[in-house]
Amino acid sequence: MGSHQTLKIYDMLGNEVATIVDEYREAGRYKVEFNVAQVSRPELSSGIYLYKLTVGNFSAIRKMMLIK
Repeated sequence: MGSHQTLKIYDMLGNEVATIVDEYREAGRYKVEFNVAQVSRPELSSGIYLYKLTVGNFSAIRKMMLIK
């Protein structure tokens, strides 16, 4: 059973930096790499960012560190 999934990156001010995943996917395990060169704002600096994963009705927000 699958569902629509989104994975978005935000800066510490809550501004959306990138959308990594925004599609329907079947249930399972997936691995996604965040490559700064692929986002529309490649001038991102090293620091703490937030990512939000939404799958169906489930949503989780976690911190991540970007090191250049």
